[in-house]
Amino acid sequence: MRKLWQRKEHLLRKCLPGGSHCNVISDQGWEREPIVGGTIPELLVLGSTNKQAERFEGVKQLKLHKEFQDLEEVMEESTREDLGPQEKLEAEHSHRAKILNLNLPEAEQQHVKQAEQEQLRKEESQVCLRNLYTLQEEVLLLNQRLNASSLHKDQLSANMAAFQTRGSQLCVLISGIIHTTLENGYSTAENQAEAERALQETRQLLSNLKQEITRSSELKKKKNEEEARESPVQQGPGAPTQTLVPSLRPVGMQNEDLQVKAEDSTMQWYQQLQDASAKCVLAFEDLDTSKDSQTQMIKMDLQKAVTIPVSQISTITGSKLKEVFDKIHSLLSGKPVQSAERSVSVNLNPQGLDFVQYKLAEEFVKQGEEEVASHHEAAFPIAAVASGIWMLHPKVGDLILAHLHKKCPYSVPFYPAFKEGMSLEDYQRMLGYQVIDSKVEPQDKFLKRMSGMIRLYAAIIQFQWPYGNQQEAHPHGLNHGWRWLAQILNMEPLSDVTATLLFDFLEVCGNTLLKQYQVQFWKMILLIEEDYLPRIEAITSSGQMGSFLRLKQFLEKCLQCREIPVPRGFLMSSFWHF
Repeated sequence: MRKLWQRKEHLLRKCLPGGSHCNVISDQGWEREPIVGGTIPELLVLGSTNKQAERFEGVKQLKLHKEFQDLEEVMEESTREDLGPQEKLEAEHSHRAKILNLNLPEAEQQHVKQAEQEQLRKEESQVCLRNLYTLQEEVLLLNQRLNASSLHKDQLSANMAAFQTRGSQLCVLISGIIHTTLENGYSTAENQAEAERALQETRQLLSNLKQEITRSSELKKKKNEEEARESPVQQGPGAPTQTLVPSLRPVGMQNEDLQVKAEDSTMQWYQQLQDASAKCVLAFEDLDTSKDSQTQMIKMDLQKAVTIPVSQISTITGSKLKEVFDKIHSLLSGKPVQSAERSVSVNLNPQGLDFVQYKLAEEFVKQGEEEVASHHEAAFPIAAVASGIWMLHPKVGDLILAHLHKKCPYSVPFYPAFKEGMSLEDYQRMLGYQVIDSKVEPQDKFLKRMSGMIRLYAAIIQFQWPYGNQQEAHPHGLNHGWRWLAQILNMEPLSDVTATLLFDFLEVCGNTLLKQYQVQFWKMILLIEEDYLPRIEAITSSGQMGSFLRLKQFLEKCLQCREIPVPRGFLMSSFWHF
């Protein structure tokens, strides 16, 4: 472009006479410049005589003028070409701005629409949750009426425990649905349908129970009339009802015998342990609640002397495990022990021994609830120390059972029933759930804790402390494991819970039970597979099939291989030689 301006300036210089000034356009604008070249006197002298030279000069100027016009046209065309891309960019920018302006309202509308949909979803979820709570309230009321019907149990020819068991199961089921809804933040149609089915089944249970009461009452009345006609003498009371004894019998053949409550003798044993635990708490109440700094220091030292050794239990070596055992045994025996660089003894306070016994039992169960739940192989070293302490200090063993039964009622086994006037949170705590700030723990965490405690219990009943008197009987041995299995099979299963705990118990204790009971134990395994598994499957929803399938596959594998494998983490005799 600069070359064009230089060419134009050169033409202008040629077109104008020398010595004068002209307006010259350049790339900086118009300027007035002197035209260099001087005068031409020779042409003036000869001008009058040389016409041909003037014509030549005129033609030359015309030609130069023509070139100048052509050059201007070229420059204008070049200028237009240079402005073309810029104008095009400006036009595209303007077009894009218009499109953005058009799309912006659409984006805002989309955002508003999404916000409205989210709000609608939340409102629907709240409505569904309220419906679930309404369903739960009705199920609980119906279940209370079921339990209240126990007043008519003398009129029933059949055991009414089956009705109460199923009612309790339905209460737990609908509570689980609500927990899932609260965790997910929304309720599915399947959840709503399942809750509706639970309500309908509860209504049907109550209706069937009323019909059974009416029918039994009529039969009893008819029987009394017949007896009165046959004999004028009033008959005395009949033989007392026999309590169910744990035994091997085909569950599927005796549906009416299945119940929710444990045997009377078992419940008496359970209550005695709870009373002993409560009595122990009262025995060290002053130590536990004292505001005296010296007493509080003693309490803290005793607490550390219990928790530190128990937390050090591991599968490193048998000698290390024995050191832990000896330290705990010395503490319970009244000997001074070192704890956190301080000498500690239960004799420092009159209530020290009761405090240590209670806290030690509590700590053992806590290890099952937490450590064994996360690391299954930890059950055996903890059980080894616990069984050894149990043998030498029986009160600690009773307190271990009391803590275990309270935190895991299925270890009795005992299925708590919902009672009239009881809050839902209290009932959930009775079932073993942790309730913190009115929030119930998730089902998977609950099952994991129950699993850990049952595994610890199964390890304790089969393990005897190797350094003790081997001729002395185990204080709570395998016969209690057989009793537990038999009572479980005489009770209606609970969804998710029964399958989980049966698998845990058999995996930990099955190998030792097989060695002890042999053929009788195989009969029990066959009974579980053929008669009890179908019962579990019948009450298990599609989302809870994991525990059922795990138990089923375990039993099938054991029957196929004709053996129950040694559990992982079992302490072999070689362990104690190091």
